[in-house]
Amino acid sequence: MRVFLAGATGAVGRLLVPELVAAGHQVTGLIRRPEAAERLRSQGADSVLADIYDAPAVAAAVAAAEPDVVMHQLTDLANRDYAGNVEIRKVGTRNLVDAALGAGVRKVIAQSIAWVYEPGVQPATEETPLDVGADGARLNSVAGVVALEEIVAEAPEWVVLRYGLFYGPGTWYTKGALMDDAVRAGKLAPTADVTSFLHIADAATAAVQALEWPTGPVNIVDDEPVPGSVWVPAFARSVGAAEPAAVEAERAPWARGADNHYARKHLKWTPRYPSWREGFVA
Repeated sequence: MRVFLAGATGAVGRLLVPELVAAGHQVTGLIRRPEAAERLRSQGADSVLADIYDAPAVAAAVAAAEPDVVMHQLTDLANRDYAGNVEIRKVGTRNLVDAALGAGVRKVIAQSIAWVYEPGVQPATEETPLDVGADGARLNSVAGVVALEEIVAEAPEWVVLRYGLFYGPGTWYTKGALMDDAVRAGKLAPTADVTSFLHIADAATAAVQALEWPTGPVNIVDDEPVPGSVWVPAFARSVGAAEPAAVEAERAPWARGADNHYARKHLKWTPRYPSWREGFVA
């Protein structure tokens, strides 16, 4: 297939491009800086320069690539710009999907997240409603995800990858990165909140497989949702930091984790790291 990839040089994209090429796909990556072109060339991919907020430029880039599939792996979190990330989910997604539809592309695959489900006790499935009743900063995040998923669903065929919390190379959760610093500074609390993790390599593999998946949202998370009281000390050990003391606090009602049954049993996706327990060590 011919794949147009927005986010080709991000944390997922850096691993995804070589996997797509190895699988025999022709990849064109959308880049913002000319110097990124050489990286893609070295991975066997083409590149096109355009700003995701420049709708005509994005439309021209997609049309020139003549893709079979448009894939959206864009985020704006390198500098913890949460407002910018919401903007890219709303405006960037709008521009990218409009470009895909204008070029006659039938399928769009997009990155979403698995921690915006409504409050509950059990890990959320794909049928669980999103948390549109949230407030404050969480509502902004949920609104960005809702906008992204609604826009993507305008395509004739689409897959929304609701990823778990990334860890591994190029993410915040790895040695020498943001959360390593946070746990050493005592700013990563081992609470009762439940998280579903995902190794970044498993995110890339799922995106490749999604080229063949049917329309719909899919939870792409590991097998073991886990409370912070368990994973935070394990993460601290994995980066060589002291284990923080437990925090007595009730679980946030929405911090319930997500269930990967559909991806594993029906789509035959098998994570390389079934649990954060092996992944943190690796």
